[in-house]
Amino acid sequence: MIKTFNDTDDIYVREIGIDDIAPVYHLGEELFTSDSYPYLYRTWDEWEIIGLYNTDPEYCLIAESDGELAGFILGTIIIKTSWTYGYILWLGVSTRFQRRGVADILVDKAVARMIEDGARFMLVDTDPTNIPALNFFHRKGFGNIRQHIFLSMNLSKHRYYGRLIDYEHQKAERAGYRRSRPTMRSRKSEGVSQGVALNPLGNDTPADLIMNDE
Repeated sequence: MIKTFNDTDDIYVREIGIDDIAPVYHLGEELFTSDSYPYLYRTWDEWEIIGLYNTDPEYCLIAESDGELAGFILGTIIIKTSWTYGYILWLGVSTRFQRRGVADILVDKAVARMIEDGARFMLVDTDPTNIPALNFFHRKGFGNIRQHIFLSMNLSKHRYYGRLIDYEHQKAERAGYRRSRPTMRSRKSEGVSQGVALNPLGNDTPADLIMNDE
């Protein structure tokens, strides 16, 4: 486990631990808001942190000052036939510690670890409206921008998927109602009961929700 002390800003940098998962997640919630960065907001969740903690903890670093979380970086290594890539997936700095070099320290430490493990090419992506992040990564030497198109769809407004969502809600409500009722001994035989359980949709599925492959 690495643990580095920065004399200038009293910033400690160390590998992420299991007790850091919740604080990192909540800091990300504060930074990646739906109003400011909708794409980052939609893709940020606790499983991002848990997954990387389990697979790549050496590239997931925490910056702290006097026990307070100052920032984090989450990364991974991608090994291809011809290249080994270091990939910075998430970088966040608390508003209380911004403009104090925390992001520089985190990136430098993470990249150094990736170089030790064979990385010879670095990748990073962010929301195109995240101008501070773009400026920061440009300053760190990243370039060669490639645009990635992100498409979205509101399922509730879709003609087919919207009705499917409604149907699933109704099914869940019916299941919840049945579970809330007192348990009663069924008069049907065990075999019949199991047959019904194995076909829960029965004929309740709306006809216009049946896919037509023709």
